[in-house]
Formats: sequence, C-alpha cells, structure tokens
Amino acid sequence: MTVLEPRDAEVTPPLPAGVAPSDDGEQGGVLGRTHRALSVGIVSVVLLIAFEATAVGTAMPVAAHELHGIELYAFAFSAYFTTSLFAMVLSGQWADRDGPLRPLATGMAAFGAGLLLSGTAGAMWLFIVGRAVQGLGGGLVIVALYVVVGRAYSERLRPAIMAAFAASWVIPSVVGPLASGTVTEHLGWRWVFVGIPALVVFPLALALPAIRRMASGPADPAGPRPVFDGRRIRLALGISTGAGLLQYAGQDLRWLSLVPAAAGAALLVPAVLGLLPPGTYRAARGLPSVVLLRGIAAGSFIAAESFVPLMLVTQRGLSPTMAGLSLAVGGATWALGSYVQSRPRLEPHRERLMLTGMALVAASIAAAPSVLIPEVPVWIVGVAWAFGCFGMGMVIASTSVLLLKLSAPEEAGANSAALQISDGLSNVLLLAIGGAAFAALGGGSVAGHGVSAAGSHPAAFAAVFLPMAAVALVGAWVGTRLGER
Repeated sequence: MTVLEPRDAEVTPPLPAGVAPSDDGEQGGVLGRTHRALSVGIVSVVLLIAFEATAVGTAMPVAAHELHGIELYAFAFSAYFTTSLFAMVLSGQWADRDGPLRPLATGMAAFGAGLLLSGTAGAMWLFIVGRAVQGLGGGLVIVALYVVVGRAYSERLRPAIMAAFAASWVIPSVVGPLASGTVTEHLGWRWVFVGIPALVVFPLALALPAIRRMASGPADPAGPRPVFDGRRIRLALGISTGAGLLQYAGQDLRWLSLVPAAAGAALLVPAVLGLLPPGTYRAARGLPSVVLLRGIAAGSFIAAESFVPLMLVTQRGLSPTMAGLSLAVGGATWALGSYVQSRPRLEPHRERLMLTGMALVAASIAAAPSVLIPEVPVWIVGVAWAFGCFGMGMVIASTSVLLLKLSAPEEAGANSAALQISDGLSNVLLLAIGGAAFAALGGGSVAGHGVSAAGSHPAAFAAVFLPMAAVALVGAWVGTRLGER
C-alpha cells in the first residue's frame, strides 16, 4: 500500500484498512518497493511451514520408537490436525476483529513452542501435547496469512503472491526429507524439532513491521468493532472434536469403533453446516462452490497420494527412497501450475483453468494404479503425478484468489477459515474412507502417516485410487459453478 504524503492526503482520502490499493499505486509488483519486505517475509513463513511439514514426518517414526509410543504414533499427526481446525476459526474471527498481525505473531510463537516441546519431550504423551500446540499455531498462521494477502495486495497481485506460496514448497519437498534423515541419523531426531524454531526469527522480523504498516487494525475502522462469535467458537470445538473421534474410529475396524464414529459425526455435521458458507454442501454458485471445490481437490488428491509410495514399495519392489523420489517432480509442476494461473492474460479464463486442473487431477489419480499391471513401467506414476500436481497448482491457488475476490474485507478472515476447514477436513475424511476400504480388501492397516501393508492385495489399492478419481471428477463439475449469476 503506497504511503501518502501529507499534501496528497488533503486531496485523496486515505484508504480504510482492509482495502487494497489500486494498481496505479503499486510499485513494481509483489517484489517492488512497496511490497518487497512483506512478500519476502510471508513467503518465508510459508517456506518454514513447508520445511517443517516435510522434515518432521521423516523423523517421526524414530521419535515414536525412542519414546516407546509406537501405539500412539497416529495421534502425533491427528493432534496437530484437530487443534489446527479450531485455531483456523479463532484466527478468522481474531483477524476480522483486530487485523491479522496478532494472530500471525501468536501463531508463529505457538508453532515454535510446540516444536520445542516435542523436541525436548521425555514421554510420548508430552510429544503429542507439543504437536497439539504446534497445530494451534499452524491454524492461526495460515488463516492470518490469507487475510494479509486480501488486505495488502490488490486483486491484480494476489495470483502472483499465491504462486509464490506454492513455489515455496518446491525446495522443502525435495530437500526436507533428505535433510531430516541426515540430521536424524547423525545428530538425533530431537534436532529436527528444536532446530526449526531458530528459523522463525527471520520471517517475523521482515513480515511483522510490514503487516503493521499495511494490514493492521479492523477491516472498517470507522464502523463498529466486530466481536467474537461465541457460537462459531463452540462449533469450532465441535468440528475439532468430531474430526478427532472419526480419525480414531477409522484406525480400528472393530464394531466398538462405531461408537466414537457416531459421536464424531454427531458433532461434525452441525459444526460443518454452521462454519462453511450456506449452500456449500449443495454446490451453490459463487463462494460456496469455491469452498467446496477446495475440499474436493485437496482431499481426493492427498488421500490418493498417501498410498502411492506404499503401492510402489509393496507391489513393484521399489525402495522407500525411490518410491518417494518418484513423486519429487510433482513439487516443481505444482509450482508451475500456480505460476500459470497467476498470468494476467489468463485471468478472464480462471474458471476454465480450474476445470482443466480438476480434469488433470482425476486423470492422474485414475492412471496411478495402472502400475499394478506388471507390464506397465513404473515411471508412468511419476509422469501421471507430475500432471496431477500441475492441475493442483492451478486449482489450489485459484480457489484462494477467488475466495478473496468474492469476500468483503470484513469477511475475509471468516471465509479464509472456511476454505482451510474444507481443505483440512476433507483430507482426514477421505483418508479415513480410503484407509478403511484399503484395510477391508486385504491391504493391511493404515494409521495416520504410518502404514503396514505386508502382503497387500492389488485390489486394495484400486479401491482407494478409483473412488478418489471419481471424487475429483465431481470437483470438475463443481468447477463449472464458481461464477455468481
């Protein structure tokens, strides 16, 4: 946002907080003089989160073994997820009320504190508590970042900063597991956790002053100050608890598991209906369909991707390292897809880009299980997933851009929270459904990110990939309903 000189302010009224400047006032795009510090700072925050997500998963099995908590392994992941869902709603209300500065700073502090707590834990339950604290921080940060983008960047610049967010995942997706494995092997798993908080200082030092200058305060300083909605906070607790119960039930295919599953659904359904935009479940045109598409895309793709390395190891005999590397190119094509949607000349065709992206996602998921046929070369999976990631790059970035475009400034926080809830909730639900189908058809047990699939039947993998491809095709239809009448 361009700072007005005193003499200019007498002629041109200052813009209210939350209203992005016009294109005429911008200085050189997202890395120009006006936005450089802010862009580098918030992209560094995303880079840090991306590195944590890829590095911690590599060190987690060793941590659980040394802390004698293998039986609690899955909860180290679900604790992060459930608390982050609650924090997303809290962050949206907090950002709409006071601006994104405080929830972002608080979230980064909690994120670092959770890592330190897990890294110094002497027992598995304390390790899980640290992951829960980290989830609170991650949920606060991700929604606050969306509000920052909505306030500090004009509509023309938002696709570019979203593309930068996507690109910041490329290096961590390739380097993160290798670096984490090396550190775990030579220094110990604890250094993976306690070393990351030291990196928090740099992005905060860059981002916070710029956010205070360009995006702080309530969206409408002249209007009434928004208040925290107690009902939404209670619904957020319901959605976190319900998701946790469903995830717990999905890990144990016994009749007794129906009890926590039923309790989770009873909490989850009304919470979802209350927190997502009205009409989301029926793909109403405009904002509801944008939120729904985000969940469909993320859930179907991530649920399928979780089984790709396992399929390559158990069915085609690849080593875990080679199976993981077969998907490494996807990070680059995801960033490329996000870059493509950021081109100004393609803005009028954004909805068509998203429809094309979902078609690529569906095709890649459907093509992956073809390697269950011995005559099909293994490299087919890498090629298919590269195209799928390209489609995801276009879709995920575009849903973020459209959400901010369709949101009033004072609603950006709540709507950004709804987008992230749709993303995260669909991940856990579709993973639970896919995992249950996998186990039921002789695929072994699936628990969070830890898997055991000795003697898995090929049909078990097909039971995961083909339904997820169908879900992605439904997403392509939802992509035709993004524009308001």
